[in-house]
Amino acid sequence: MAALLAIFSHGPMPLYSTRTLAVAWEMWNHGHWLVPFNNGAPYSEKAPLLFWMIHAGWFAFGVSDVWPRVLEVIFGGSQLVLVAALARRLFPDRPWVTRAAPWMLLALGYAFLFGLQIMYDVLLAVWALAALLCLTRTPARDEPRWWLFGLCLGLGLLTKGPVMALHVVFPWLLGPLWNDWANQHRARWYGRGLLGFLLGFAILLAWALPAGFTGGEAYRQRLFFTQTAGRVVNAFDHARPLWWYVLALPVLMFPFSGWPRAWVALASLRRPLDAGMRFALCWVVPVFVTFSLISGKQLYYPLPEFAGAVLLLAGAIALLRERRPALAYNGWLGTWPLALGGILFGVFLFMLPWLVGSGRLHGEWFDTTAGYSRFFAVVFLLLGALLLLRGRGEMRRLAVAGLLGTLAISTLFTLTLWPRYDLAPATRLLGAADAQNRAIGYTGVYEGQFHFAGRLDHPIIELHGDEAIADFARTHPDGLIVTHPDKLDAAALRYPLLAQPFRSSWVVIWPATSLADLRAGHRPPEPAQPPRIFNPDARPRQFP
Repeated sequence: MAALLAIFSHGPMPLYSTRTLAVAWEMWNHGHWLVPFNNGAPYSEKAPLLFWMIHAGWFAFGVSDVWPRVLEVIFGGSQLVLVAALARRLFPDRPWVTRAAPWMLLALGYAFLFGLQIMYDVLLAVWALAALLCLTRTPARDEPRWWLFGLCLGLGLLTKGPVMALHVVFPWLLGPLWNDWANQHRARWYGRGLLGFLLGFAILLAWALPAGFTGGEAYRQRLFFTQTAGRVVNAFDHARPLWWYVLALPVLMFPFSGWPRAWVALASLRRPLDAGMRFALCWVVPVFVTFSLISGKQLYYPLPEFAGAVLLLAGAIALLRERRPALAYNGWLGTWPLALGGILFGVFLFMLPWLVGSGRLHGEWFDTTAGYSRFFAVVFLLLGALLLLRGRGEMRRLAVAGLLGTLAISTLFTLTLWPRYDLAPATRLLGAADAQNRAIGYTGVYEGQFHFAGRLDHPIIELHGDEAIADFARTHPDGLIVTHPDKLDAAALRYPLLAQPFRSSWVVIWPATSLADLRAGHRPPEPAQPPRIFNPDARPRQFP
């Protein structure tokens, strides 16, 4: 319910969600069922399974952004079910872990917020968890279900390509360290596991080979070679230093990164460790190291491992309860640092209108949130008080507080900053122009942010440099050009059709000839009507 409230509180987020929807729309609109297309060109960045699932809903319910968002909530709920099933099989003697793991996964703030995006990684996490579940023993069977493992692997590969294998390969390679059956039947474990991987990649190739020949030589080259390799070594996008994920861990694991008992439980781990703990370590640690070694990094790349992290954490706390009960119930290791942080944040939100009004604080976030901050100050003060409580149910209180705090932050964003992300005014204008077969240009790299919401039928032409703008205006004198300046100058307040805020900059839509004249140093003709300028601060800025 919390995810449904959050994901429908505002429109799809540029640029992640809007780009995914743009690709799905272009495939649907032009009948490209085999090869994904983005802005008129084959799109090699992703495999098509998520798009196909979106199309299935559109076929049943009609084209809208409702079904894709419902899908994301279904994927998130499936992860909770799968992590509970993994905990049940891996920790059969510790039912507390089975109860705790879904709550802990749900409480992770970053994972919850990212799950509100229409993206591939949430579905990828579902297939990764399902594939790993196939490797674990059941009450009736010790040997893994290899064909199901291969099928889940193949579906993950069809979701995001070869990176899926990274999420499951280490628990398989290190199987004898955590699985008794694998230790006793190594030849069958590795032999049949290899067949499972071959089945998974055969499923991927069943799509990729015909898609590669259909999409053309350039698409085929990117699909089979440069796309994955380019992110591993000397990344062409999102290159980060080796230690970047280490610094990001407190953010990724919040609120549990602020819980002293969690750190003590992990530091207290000693042999012997049960199968569940060994599984979690064989999964999370090598994948984390591998992702750190890969050049391209994003916070959401290790999203499937969040489930492994909460299994490790829940298992460590369960062991702490058994082996060192004094530490497991010590009040100084409770949630009081998070409670203090919540109370201080609540006090800050309560004081924010006065700080902004007196000129002591100034900035986009402070100015826009001051009008609503005192309402949310009450929420965080109450959550801080909840975390000060002691006694049984500490983890559940922390999970509930983490979930409600994340939902509150999301709601505050919707009420205050969302107008700076909502491209609806520009999209309506561009959609009407496209319906009239007027060409649209875009200065710089176009990320697909207008295609789905505007139901555009034609590609947007990327323009790089003043000469490209002049050529576009000569070829398409009735065309429009989209620019994205940091600030509006005098010309942008006089000659365009529309200007609206976007993030910390602006989106400006010009008649092509007017922009070309300005770039050439000429004065354009006076427009028939003044431009529509959307004020990003046309909302309450300060609590009375």
